[in-house]
Amino acid sequence: MLNFVYYTPTKVVFGKGSEKETGKLIKEQGAKSVLIHYGSERVVKSGLIPEVERQLDELGIRHVKLGGVVANPHLGKVREGIELAKKNDVDFVLAVGGGSVIDSCKAICYGLADPDHDVWELFAHTRPAKACFPLGSILTIAAAGSEMSNSCVITNELTGEKRAYDDNLARPRFAVMNPEFTTTLPDYQTQSGCADIMMHTMERYFNNGGYMEITDALAEGLLRTVMKNAEILHKDPKNYEARAEVMWASSLAHNGLTGCGSDGGDWSVHLLEHEMGGMFNVTHGAGLAAIWSSWARYVMNDCLDRFVKYAVNVMGVEDSGDKQQVALEGIHKMEEFYHRIAMPINMRELGIEPTDRQIEEMADSCLRATGGGCGSARRLNRDDMITIYRKAR
Repeated sequence: MLNFVYYTPTKVVFGKGSEKETGKLIKEQGAKSVLIHYGSERVVKSGLIPEVERQLDELGIRHVKLGGVVANPHLGKVREGIELAKKNDVDFVLAVGGGSVIDSCKAICYGLADPDHDVWELFAHTRPAKACFPLGSILTIAAAGSEMSNSCVITNELTGEKRAYDDNLARPRFAVMNPEFTTTLPDYQTQSGCADIMMHTMERYFNNGGYMEITDALAEGLLRTVMKNAEILHKDPKNYEARAEVMWASSLAHNGLTGCGSDGGDWSVHLLEHEMGGMFNVTHGAGLAAIWSSWARYVMNDCLDRFVKYAVNVMGVEDSGDKQQVALEGIHKMEEFYHRIAMPINMRELGIEPTDRQIEEMADSCLRATGGGCGSARRLNRDDMITIYRKAR
């Protein structure tokens, strides 16, 4: 195992009716003016935003709203939020939605804390953040884990670049989680979320640097739990217990817990998918599923023991002693699981067919974003990336 720092300052209020604590939680932060940031009008029509506004009004806390966040959240909306928050002397930002909304809020908070610089510079990695305004969230989609993570991913819609910036400064002060809010989601969105949750754990699991038995056990248990409940929700989307299991798994998968003692993980699948998302605006979790098995078969022999352990402990493959055969069977069973929850296992099933030139553009962009390569299970260079994209086509 390697040394590690585990930092999770986010206060979680979980369960039915937990949204009724939002005003109190915001008041605890000393907020005087709040930006309520959200995506679709679903959270307005459901009564959730009006309920938050009512609580803030009773407490005498000013507030302003900004909706319109889309999947793969746009830099333009972030800049709009920064300007709106400045005009209204906002000192706290509340995300009402899923990972895209929370990420948009994090970027807004970075921009508010350093108004003399363009926030995109963080995502271009030309400077580090010095500060970040405080934020909290009411989670309505279980997927990204942004409600407890240090991560933030924004798409520059003018250049097609989808880039991440990670810093503990942006960890939310609190997360309100009522699984009931996820019951009206379309199945595709629910299952894409489950794929994303699993990949956050798998990215940390498949590495060549540092392991802990307890961390592996937590990761394997989380993966088995998400798989079980993803299939339940595919057939019974109103099942509250399954919704609750998946929502809590979303947070635990990306708050650092499943990476303790490791080198931090691989993250190549995420980085390859970011380019697909930037170019084709695909749903993130589905994009991860579409690229994973091609990546897995390509790097398997460089991280064989981990793939064998995954196959046996997560996918239920019998250990025959033939490591390659066991690892390949684990990957095959993962593909079968994706199909059982209507997730794609290649780009064609995802609905995109990139040309050779587009694949080269994605590889070049990924190479720039990673500073020359990525990966822990296997270090990927440009040719590796191109090969994986082509195998996933």
